[in-house]
Amino acid sequence: MQQSWQRDRAGDRGQVGIGTLIVFIAMVLVAAIAAGVLINTAGFLQTNAEQSGQQSSQQVTNRLQVVDIAGSDIVKDGEGFEVTTVDVTVKRAPGSGNVDLSTTTAQWVSSGGSYNVLSYTAAEGSGGSSGDAGFITSTLQDDDGSISNSNALNDQADRAIIRFQTDSVPTSEEEDDLNGKLVSGDLTEGSSAEIRLTTQAGGETTATVVVPESLSGKSAVSL
Repeated sequence: MQQSWQRDRAGDRGQVGIGTLIVFIAMVLVAAIAAGVLINTAGFLQTNAEQSGQQSSQQVTNRLQVVDIAGSDIVKDGEGFEVTTVDVTVKRAPGSGNVDLSTTTAQWVSSGGSYNVLSYTAAEGSGGSSGDAGFITSTLQDDDGSISNSNALNDQADRAIIRFQTDSVPTSEEEDDLNGKLVSGDLTEGSSAEIRLTTQAGGETTATVVVPESLSGKSAVSL
């Protein structure tokens, strides 16, 4: 009788041991699955963080730097005079990558209103339907022709001119077809305007245009 009872207890302990082993294996499997999920999540978050960091870096570094602002085409405006052409000379900011001027946008803010201004190249590609006005780009200094060929500043020595014209200046038929509207003609003596240039990467540069108190007898001025 005693031996039978001992055999029954041994069998019970064996069943308990198997049950414990099954629970242990299940816990190991759950832990492994959870670890895999955590690793995948960590990798996803790291990738997003790297992409966000790159985008933030580009917004800070991939931008333009204003070298000079000049005004010309000075016309009579009532009892005073008005600047109707503004040339903004730009280069790549220190540490910036290549900047495509055809995808760069501008915002012109003055007493005449706020205008979203596109490159005429971009306006032509969109059928002239986007933006409130257009600007023209030209080359001041470029050793490899990147500006004239592809509207790109690809060297720190490159210099491009971004030209804004007011609605006081009659434009050619070609320019009207590309973007039939110019910024408001309100750069009278003593007035000011703000130009915000934004590259495709999101880098912003702000420049303030200040017209001299007197334009009499002048054909061009520094703004």
